[in-house]
Amino acid sequence: MPSDATSDPPLAGLRIIECSALGPAAITMPLVDLGAEVIKVEPPSGDYIREMTWPIIDGVSLMHLHINRGKRSVVLDLRDEEHLAVFKALAATADVVVEAMRPGGLDRRGAGYEVLRATNPALVFCTISGYGTSGPYRDLPAHGVAFDTWAGIVTPQVDAEGFAYLPEHASMGIHSGPLFGALGIMAAVLRARTIGHGSFLEIAQSDAAAAMDWYRSETWRAYERPQSEVTGNKADGFERRQPGTAGMIEGVRYQVYETKDGKFVLFMASEQAFWRNFCQALGRSELFERWPGSRFADHARGNRELQAELRDIFKSKTSDEWIAFGTDADVPVAPVNSPRSIADDPQFRDRFQWFTVEQLGAEQLPTPLKFVGERLPTPTRAPAVGEHTEEVLGDLLGWDAEAIEAFMRRRVAGTGTDNSSRPAE
Repeated sequence: MPSDATSDPPLAGLRIIECSALGPAAITMPLVDLGAEVIKVEPPSGDYIREMTWPIIDGVSLMHLHINRGKRSVVLDLRDEEHLAVFKALAATADVVVEAMRPGGLDRRGAGYEVLRATNPALVFCTISGYGTSGPYRDLPAHGVAFDTWAGIVTPQVDAEGFAYLPEHASMGIHSGPLFGALGIMAAVLRARTIGHGSFLEIAQSDAAAAMDWYRSETWRAYERPQSEVTGNKADGFERRQPGTAGMIEGVRYQVYETKDGKFVLFMASEQAFWRNFCQALGRSELFERWPGSRFADHARGNRELQAELRDIFKSKTSDEWIAFGTDADVPVAPVNSPRSIADDPQFRDRFQWFTVEQLGAEQLPTPLKFVGERLPTPTRAPAVGEHTEEVLGDLLGWDAEAIEAFMRRRVAGTGTDNSSRPAE
């Protein structure tokens, strides 16, 4: 169990200057949760993520509250020479600069990697965008679902009136891209602290979506080879199945079943040992004797007679009773939750402690990473536009109150204000 230990979090002392717009800002959130200091640099108009996507909670989007939690916001107009100089000074104090918007925006402003590394050789510079810095789509605007459709993860549906629509699906690129990016940042920082010079990283959220779905795309590639070289499972008579979960539609010993209380469980007795355990614990050894299956990866594919038996068997107990049965009999049985119902699952309640509305403005999930014997800090609420400008100028650059006041007066007086909502470049 985590203690109330007050030791420094794992990434204490890691400083990141982030120029971000919309979803790519999630790249630093896992690092914030582990104790990194992240300064979010925004234009005078702010990152309009605060108005994007539902739900809107007390006037602010959940997306902003979640992915920008724990960060401090500074307003700088990088088209203004004085503000650009302040940005460069902040970057000189940092381990990492993140360009989480259209790639090349900082370079066009005169604050790209080559410029920043001249005064900070160990700097790690990371740019994250939709399609990356190369390829024919590099300048194509996009939002998060585009990366999933591009990667072949989402299958369009057509309604009764003949209109195509996006089906409900788990977002992949908008989440996996930032996670891959955070991993790359930490690898680059580790090396920089060892050898003294930094790196230029770039990641495309579309690439990350494709990488996460590697099993299906690699299976299709493998199937381009002759069946004498690339087959299906031995248990299927070496017949090829459809790639990924599409190949599980005809499964029987690896399938979902409705339970007595109208819920569903996932039954996964594809190994012979688990199938034996199930039949013996149920008092139905004749099922094993009739259909013993192969030692590994045998889903009893297409066996409708067995599937009918299992359909009736699973309707004899509630979902909770089947989970208890699986634990006692050593049989893989899993709950089938929805995004709404998972919060009530006892395993979820044991593993996750929600951040509260009072803490972060909305109930939010913590990082799934657990450091045994340690309690990670609670991040602060996602910032308002420029909320920490004065604080950061004092903390990071050592400006005194007079210098800060003068800078803020000049900024308000009109050194480049932008009230448009144009996406960051």
